[in-house]
Amino acid sequence: MTLPSLTATSDCIAACAACADACDQCFAGCLKEDDVASMARCIALDTDCAAACRLAVGAMRRDSPLAGPICALCAEACDTCADECARHPHEHCQLCAQACRACAESCRAMASLAPDPER
Repeated sequence: MTLPSLTATSDCIAACAACADACDQCFAGCLKEDDVASMARCIALDTDCAAACRLAVGAMRRDSPLAGPICALCAEACDTCADECARHPHEHCQLCAQACRACAESCRAMASLAPDPER
């Protein structure tokens, strides 16, 4: 397994930070929709995804041995959030879905390059 390059790590950190911001904006936008109750799953997944992204950023910045598994978890959270956001026509949801998909791709790449945390 190859160690992630500094550029790959920096790119993934940037994708995670952008995704967390998009999730925060989507969360806020969902709260302003006429039928907030219909946005409950989107709001919850925005919150979870933003938290996963921030956890991944911290792990990568600390060069944590758990960065790989955390990035894999982040990719899963991003995929789930993207799928939900893509169901809604609102601009904030569509932008969030795009950011989540980009982050998921970057996190999957990081997870595949990260060393086994048990070594």
